[in-house]
Order: sequence, then C-alpha cells, then structure tokens
Amino acid sequence: MKAFGAIIARDLSLGLRQGGDLLTLVLFFVIVGVLMPFAVGPDRPLLAQLAPAIIWVAALLAQLLSNERLFRSDFDDGSLAVFRHASIPLELVVAAKLAAHWLLTGLPLIAAMPILALMLGLDGQGFWLAVFSLALGTPALAAFGAIGAAVTVGLKRGGLVAPVLVLPLSLPVLIFGSGAFDVARLGGSSQALLLLGALSLLSVTLAPFAAALALKISGE
Repeated sequence: MKAFGAIIARDLSLGLRQGGDLLTLVLFFVIVGVLMPFAVGPDRPLLAQLAPAIIWVAALLAQLLSNERLFRSDFDDGSLAVFRHASIPLELVVAAKLAAHWLLTGLPLIAAMPILALMLGLDGQGFWLAVFSLALGTPALAAFGAIGAAVTVGLKRGGLVAPVLVLPLSLPVLIFGSGAFDVARLGGSSQALLLLGALSLLSVTLAPFAAALALKISGE
C-alpha cells in the first residue's frame, strides 16, 4: 500500500505542478456551460430543463481533454517501462494513477459546479443533485478514459483516436446522469443514480485490468 500511495502522491505532485492544465480543464468545463445560455436565450425554464445534458456533455468533453496525459508522459520518459517491472502488479499501478487522475480532473469539475449552477438557473435541489451525480459518474468517465489512453499510448496520434474509443463507452454515463434529474423532478427514488453508482463501481474495478493489459501489449 505504500507503493500505491506513493504513485498517487507522485501523480498529484506532477499534476499540480502543471497548474495550467488543471486551470484549462476547469475553464473549459465552465465556458461550455456559460456559452449555452447565450445560445438558448433568456428562457430560464428551458435552460433549467436542458441543464442536465449541458452539465454532462461539458464534463465529458473536459475529461477527454485530459485523458491523453494519463500515460503519455510516463511512456515518453520511460517511467512506464519501469512500472512494468516494478515489484507491485501493473494493475495496481494503473489503479493508483486512475485515482490520482480522478482527483485532478473529476474533483475540480465538482468544485466548479456553483458557477455552472448559477449560469444555468439551477435551484438548490438541482445544484446538489448535479454535484451528487457528478461525484458518482465522473469516476466512470475517468476509468473509460484510462482504457482509451492505455490502448492508444503507443500511437503517434493517440490523442485523436482515444476519444473515438471513449465516447461510445461513456454514453450510459450521460444517459443515467441526465436521467437522475428527471427522476428527481417526479419526486421518486432515483434508480438512475443507483445505476450510475453501480456503473462507476464496475468500471473502476475492471478498468485497471483492461488498461494494464493494453499497456503490456504496447510494450511488447
């Protein structure tokens, strides 16, 4: 577990050192949400109705911007080859990097939600539901992004190919994340939130194995 924690601390330190990437991620997420009111117009009820889809599309696009750096820098400087021969399994290394990746990408999006809630006209219930659904769903987006990044890490233009692989996998996250708002408006128990949490749990559990296998193949 010390090695696991050391990898997380290493990736967090490197990510925070490159503060511009983190700022770009948050600004992109906010800008997408800010532009929508200008496109839709001053109709606040319509804007509030479209808010779930806007939030999740913005979160997905922001995640896609950051997925390539998950393994690319380690591949370029040779750290990935060292990880393959480390004393801990490569799957555990990927799991640690995935945890750090979510802390650097998913958590900032959740922290930026107050700005988006204000621009999209969400009430208190809508705001907390957006925060809760993002907390449940962004781990799945990060897990799918890790798989796409691992598959394309050896390609020269992997950053262009990875989104093509990640987008189909991410569709259920967008469906359940947006559907959670509809259930809340009806006043019922949110099965969409339960499915979203289950999807994240399953994807986070399986993604390290799939990504590690792709990294091993890329190193052969």
